[in-house]
Amino acid sequence: MTANAYSFRKATLADIGLLQAWQANPHVAEWWDAGAPYDEAALADPRVARWIVSVSDRPFAFMQDYSVHGWQDHHFADLPKGSRGIDQFIGDPEMIGLGHGPAFIGVRLRILFGQGAPVIATDPHPDNARAIAVYRKLGFEIAGPAQTTRWGLILPMLARAA
Repeated sequence: MTANAYSFRKATLADIGLLQAWQANPHVAEWWDAGAPYDEAALADPRVARWIVSVSDRPFAFMQDYSVHGWQDHHFADLPKGSRGIDQFIGDPEMIGLGHGPAFIGVRLRILFGQGAPVIATDPHPDNARAIAVYRKLGFEIAGPAQTTRWGLILPMLARAA
């Protein structure tokens, strides 16, 4: 799949049902907290950009990028100004294992670095070997030991602009 095959559109209230359906899939529910459904306030939060990811006009994933400085006690708050955090999941089970994860995440990383982010951070669960392998493939490095945050147990990983 070519990079330009992936598109990102802002998630809207019309996507709530799709997001809930995706989050109910076991492969997503294992790692993604479905207890906090999105609502109008969450989607309007200026700290977080939430995206529906499509390939060839087929929505299949969710991604968000956020200001690591948007929360006073965020575990990445010591990163340079303009740094972004990312989280995502492939919601459509038919799209797993086909190389879409590294591909669309890589596209978004290039966009964020192109917009001036000096560092991009992510924080998978330490037991999520698949996610960690994808992040390593994309140039992320482990940035410290696993730690418990208010968002759960995480493994801090960072990628720096070239």
